[in-house]
Amino acid sequence: MVKVGILKLGNLGTSLFVHLLLDERADRDDIDVKVVGTGAKMGTDEGKDVEKLMEFDPDFVVMISPNAATPGPTEAREALLGKKPVVVISDGPSAKVKDDMKEQGFGYIIVRGDPLIGARREFLDPDEMVIFNSDVTKILAVTGAARLVREELDKLVDQVAAGKKELELPQIVVTAEKAVARANFKNPYARAKAMAAYNMAEKVAEMDVQACFVMREPERYILQAAAAHEVLRTASCLADEAREIEKGGDSVSRKPHKRSGEVVSKTELMDDLKG
Repeated sequence: MVKVGILKLGNLGTSLFVHLLLDERADRDDIDVKVVGTGAKMGTDEGKDVEKLMEFDPDFVVMISPNAATPGPTEAREALLGKKPVVVISDGPSAKVKDDMKEQGFGYIIVRGDPLIGARREFLDPDEMVIFNSDVTKILAVTGAARLVREELDKLVDQVAAGKKELELPQIVVTAEKAVARANFKNPYARAKAMAAYNMAEKVAEMDVQACFVMREPERYILQAAAAHEVLRTASCLADEAREIEKGGDSVSRKPHKRSGEVVSKTELMDDLKG
């Protein structure tokens, strides 16, 4: 039994499903997944929740948070250093510390298409927050970013199961090209729409950085945040169109886990699954 520990500090779109990617039907016999989460906050106090996760004694830890360079995630990494293999999943701003993480021996998956939300009180209410995250999760799922995360975590599970002592940790910055390569699109128009959607999600992050941290005048930052969310909604529609094209051609790539953890696959809906 491979024990996977997941530490959630704050929230990304990927945070909403990362713990589910490894066991989508809740029937795997070969893994045990435990999650320690801090809600929306990700300060230094929340970073101390590492201690709760370590009580589970996981074989490896997945730490997921926005901006891994901030104090809370940094404290959490320091608390884990040398104790367990760690993969950090984060967003675009974390790229500035990826070399430091590599030097310290951490794995990382930096999902540039998992954008910062437009967190201005005059614009963002709980409903808007949920809508934004639903758009993000669809984009990440359709474009292949979610599959990339799942495949890299599956590799770690396989290494632990095989008795490997020194795990080969992923060190990946997820661009549109890398994400879409994992989605196995058959139709080039679907692939193009997916690439467009992911690139637009990256642009949303840039726009919301301006809205949240640079612009000071409400008449500017409210519109900027609203505009960023409109871009994301359009990107989600493009992702949906990409999926529909693949469905129309009966070529959706499906890769479920078996109860044993083995990944099987199919494309045509009525085909048998193959190992």
